[in-house]
Amino acid sequence: MHRLGGVGLAAFERHEQSKRSFAELSSALSQSQVEHLHSQLNQFRTALVHFASNHRDTIRSDPSFRHAFQQMCSSIGVDPLAGPRRGGWWAEMLGLGDWQYELGVQIVDVCVSTRERNGGLIEMQELVRMVGKLRSVGGGAITEDDVVRSIRTLQPLGAGYQVVDVGGRKMVRSVVKELDEDQAAVLAIAQETGGRMVEDVLIQRKGWNRDRARAALDNMLLRDGLCWLDEQDEQCGRAYWVTSAMRWDT
Repeated sequence: MHRLGGVGLAAFERHEQSKRSFAELSSALSQSQVEHLHSQLNQFRTALVHFASNHRDTIRSDPSFRHAFQQMCSSIGVDPLAGPRRGGWWAEMLGLGDWQYELGVQIVDVCVSTRERNGGLIEMQELVRMVGKLRSVGGGAITEDDVVRSIRTLQPLGAGYQVVDVGGRKMVRSVVKELDEDQAAVLAIAQETGGRMVEDVLIQRKGWNRDRARAALDNMLLRDGLCWLDEQDEQCGRAYWVTSAMRWDT
C-alpha cells in the first residue's frame, strides 16, 4: 500500500509539474505575442503619421483620396477623422480631427438657415451642394459619405440631425420629430413632381380618400411646416408645395 501510495503521489507531482511547465510556456508565448503586436503597432503608427503628414492637404481636399485613407484606417479600427474625442490619439497626432467638426458646423449652418423654408428636411444632394458652396474652392470638395459621417458626430447634440430615406432618396432631418407613414408617402411622390402636390395625386397614387389626403397635406403645412400652400394654383386652384423636394438656386 505504501509503495502504491508513493507511486500515486509521484504521478500526481509529475502531473502538477507538467501543468506548471505548460502554464509557463503559455505565459512566455503570450508575452512574446504581445511584444510582437506592440512592435507592429509602433511601426504602423510611425508609418501612418508619416503618410498623413505628407498627404494631409490631399486628405482634406480630395474626396476619393480621403475615402481610401478612411477605408485603410477603418480596417484596423482607427478613425483619424472622427474628431478629438472619438479619434483620440490619432486625431490629435495627425491633425485631422477638426476636419469633421468643421464640416459639421457648416452642415448645421445650412440646415438652420434653410429650416424656415423646408421645415427641417433637406435633400442630401442639395445639402452637399450648399455646403460645398459655403466651403468655397479652398475648403475642398465633399461627398455624401463625408456628410453622413459628420452627422454622426452631431448626434450627441440631441438636435435631431439624422439621415433618413424617403422614396429611395437620402434626406437630412434637422429637427426632433419623426416622419409618419403618410408624410413619408407624400415626400416620396413630391420628389417625382418637383415639390408640387395636390390631393388628387395622392388619391390616384395611394388610393386614399380625400379626407386622408387633405389631412396629410394640412398636417405637413400647419403642424410641421414642411410645405407651402398655393391657393391660386392655375390647374387646381389649391396646391401644396413640399419645399424639401423643390430646387433652390441659392
